[in-house]
Amino acid sequence: MTNTYGYVRVSTRDQNEDRQLIALRELSIPERNIFLDKQSGKDFQRPQYRRLVKKLQPGDLLCIKSIDRLGRNYTEILEQWRLLTKERGIDIAVLDMPLLDTRRGKDLMGTFLCDIVLQVLSFVAENERTNIRQRQAEGIVAAKARGIRFGRPPKPLPENYHSAYQRWKAGVITGAEAARECGMPLSTFRYKAVRYQTRPPR
Repeated sequence: MTNTYGYVRVSTRDQNEDRQLIALRELSIPERNIFLDKQSGKDFQRPQYRRLVKKLQPGDLLCIKSIDRLGRNYTEILEQWRLLTKERGIDIAVLDMPLLDTRRGKDLMGTFLCDIVLQVLSFVAENERTNIRQRQAEGIVAAKARGIRFGRPPKPLPENYHSAYQRWKAGVITGAEAARECGMPLSTFRYKAVRYQTRPPR
């Protein structure tokens, strides 16, 4: 007896998977047969995808909304497709691209067309992933140029920092003593002192 499965993937936990789930539920795929990963598509080391592959049996059908939900690495998408369809005997249907349905055109021409479309779409998926990374990198550079800081905000200076800093600068106490008064390592005190000297609070 053959079964129909669905696979859903979103890149982050903040992204919404509803569009993919609705499309699969319209095919009356049982909820227990729908597997969802909230993880990048850069490779296939995803827990739910690996669980799904273990369940698939020859003759089963795997449905996905679009090829980039399967993954975004050109080489690995082609390898997974070959592994599932050729070695495992699984049928795959990409809902957004009817030509990518291995149940249709089992003859040489059908297989040929499917392979061409798969290669083109796999390349597009990986190229988009590369473009996203480039846009993110360019966005970070532009934001830094505008003075936007990334990472956790620095901790505020302790209330007694000004007093300790002034006495240290005057030679009344050593840097180690000043750092100890402020409850911070000496290296941190010196780092803060450089910034404090150039931009003292108003």
